[in-house]
Amino acid sequence: MHLAQGAVVCSPDGSVQLGAGSAVRENATVVGTARNPVTVGEKTSLGPRSLLLGATTGHLCEVGAGAILMPGSQLGDRCLVSEGALVPPGMWVPSDSVVVGRPARVVRRVDTGDLERLRMTRGGSLTLPEQPLTPFFAKDRAEDAPMGQLYSFRDKHPLVHPTATLFSSCEVTGDVIIGPGSIIGPGVRIVGESHVPLRIGAGVRIHANTVIHLQLGGSLVLEDGVLLGPGCVVHGCFVGANTVVEPGAILCDRSRLGRGCVVGAGSMVRAGTLFPDAAQVDGFPAVQTGFLSSLPPVPPWSLRPEDLPELRRVS
Repeated sequence: MHLAQGAVVCSPDGSVQLGAGSAVRENATVVGTARNPVTVGEKTSLGPRSLLLGATTGHLCEVGAGAILMPGSQLGDRCLVSEGALVPPGMWVPSDSVVVGRPARVVRRVDTGDLERLRMTRGGSLTLPEQPLTPFFAKDRAEDAPMGQLYSFRDKHPLVHPTATLFSSCEVTGDVIIGPGSIIGPGVRIVGESHVPLRIGAGVRIHANTVIHLQLGGSLVLEDGVLLGPGCVVHGCFVGANTVVEPGAILCDRSRLGRGCVVGAGSMVRAGTLFPDAAQVDGFPAVQTGFLSSLPPVPPWSLRPEDLPELRRVS
């Protein structure tokens, strides 16, 4: 089992199982929940910046860089998922399939050349080790570790409310304000280098390996209750209160989302695009696909404030 630099695995109540010989590459994110546990088969590889959220993979699978597997999706054995593909919730992919696209579709079956490449990248053998899983046990409470890494930039220093929670592996740099009760998850990078502060409101939740960047001349505001999923990329934009941005989405400079919106997983909101309150937004590039009749619910993969006392680091 190999966990690369920047990889994040969240396994509340033992909800993630990683098979023998599997690999979670650089900045990949794996999140399980009691409702949607994760099982990764033996000798399966999750590529850099890939996202696996409450999904299941078989043995000898290859998940490409930046691919997203949403809750309830399932891969059979020896499946190949292309870079950037989005496997939607509940999709079942039969064994020996090649999958591409957003949303994903099966385009062909694995051929002898694919199997040979799998063999070469797995030590010359497709034999499964069939080793029993080794449990990891809680060591220290997460909040007993240093909370976040804060850096000054051009004489500007982050201001963090004392009730906010910053995971020890997140980094906050420059002119950044983080409001009360906000949660900044593992591997998150927040960089403010403009003439105005990068403002994060109260009760905002920013999940694993998301990158937030404000360049000189722009502005970036996340209003109260905004929720950013794992692996998002957010540049200078405005996100209205209680908006949910699903995993792997990209928000470009000068874009604006109203209050109570939902941005679909893997979507890309183009620079300068404006969406009203309660907009359902999806696509690459994103368009409005409907209106919401009520505030979006908290997704099952989201960290909750009540989860924080139970977080533990493992040895």
